Amino acid sequence: MDVVRGGDERNGGADEPGWDVDPEDEISAVVEVVGHQLKLRREAAGLRVAEFGEAIGYGEDLIRKIERGARIPRPEYLDKVDEVLGAGGLVSAMKKEMREARYPKKVRELAKLEERAVEVAVYASHGVHGLLQNEEHARVVFRARQPAYSQDEVERYVAARMARRSIFDREPVPTLSFVQEEAALRRPIGGTMVWRRQLEHLSEVGQLPHVTLQVMPIDCEAHPGLDGDIEVLKFGDGTAVGRSEGAFNGRPVSDPKQLRILELRFGIIRAEALTPRASQAFIERVLGET
Repeated sequence: MDVVRGGDERNGGADEPGWDVDPEDEISAVVEVVGHQLKLRREAAGLRVAEFGEAIGYGEDLIRKIERGARIPRPEYLDKVDEVLGAGGLVSAMKKEMREARYPKKVRELAKLEERAVEVAVYASHGVHGLLQNEEHARVVFRARQPAYSQDEVERYVAARMARRSIFDREPVPTLSFVQEEAALRRPIGGTMVWRRQLEHLSEVGQLPHVTLQVMPIDCEAHPGLDGDIEVLKFGDGTAVGRSEGAFNGRPVSDPKQLRILELRFGIIRAEALTPRASQAFIERVLGET
């Protein structure tokens, strides 16, 4: 494998955004520990950084950053280290933890809740909900934020959002219900082609057997979601957590009485929205208009 001049390499170069460690994130301590373990394994094998880089096909600068905990090692990097050092899978076993370390703390916490959920109910008022976004759409959305995110932050958030989509492939599959405002589907975010691909993605997701996707038509004069998004996650042990921009100051709630209010609002919203079949036809119609 060729090593790129200047210390960066083609597989996960040090200049690729999204893999640097945020020193203020508590996960940085975990990345430091992993980096230290990798350094100890390399030294135990009697390999200097230059020799190690030649053996695994990665630049010296990247290796040093990873070993001092300033860079999150990519999964393919860990696999190559495992192979070269003959670690028998012990290094590769760090992949899941290091992949999650890339995601911002608040996203990691949300993803853990979604991993446990057996039912998810979402009303999205302004934009396409994060779980329904494709990569291109998500990148445009994050780049539009103000104050502006750095390129590294954009890539970290995009990667985290894409990782959350594993909820659609999980076994056992959760029941997922979405209501999307029509206005969000008509905004050509990213231009015509990006917009089309996002609509195509929505159409595909809406046809999954465990997903109910509905569109709230813009000519619906009023409904209980006008104050903002609603999200309710239910878990296998009978507990649940919910949040709404228009209730309880936007705080996550788990009290049964407060959850009933959110469920009541969502139930009315679903009843006011187009049926799933009509929603699918609506998305296809908007696609035909682009």
